[in-house]
Amino acid sequence: MPTIKPLDTETIVREAKRSGRLVVVAENHTTIGGLGEAIAVELMRAGVSCPFRQVALPDAFLAAGALPTLHDRYGISTSAMSAAIKGWLA
Repeated sequence: MPTIKPLDTETIVREAKRSGRLVVVAENHTTIGGLGEAIAVELMRAGVSCPFRQVALPDAFLAAGALPTLHDRYGISTSAMSAAIKGWLA
C-alpha cells in the first residue's frame, strides 16, 4: 500500500480475529513508525490477541547500495520473507 492512511481497521481487526490467524506485516520501512506499528496498535486497541510478526528494516542507520543487495542484507527480499514466514508457520 502506498500510504498508511486511510487504514482499513475494520477489515484488519475482523480478519485478525479469525481463528488460527498469523498477522504478518511486510514493509520497506523501519520497524518504528510504519505500517506494522499502526496495525499492531489497532489490534491492541480492539483487544485482539493473535500471533503478530513484522518484516521490516531495522531501526538503525542503514547502508546504501543497490536495492536487491540491501533487501537481501536486511531480510526484506522475497526469498528472505518467504523463509521467515515459513519458519513462523512451522
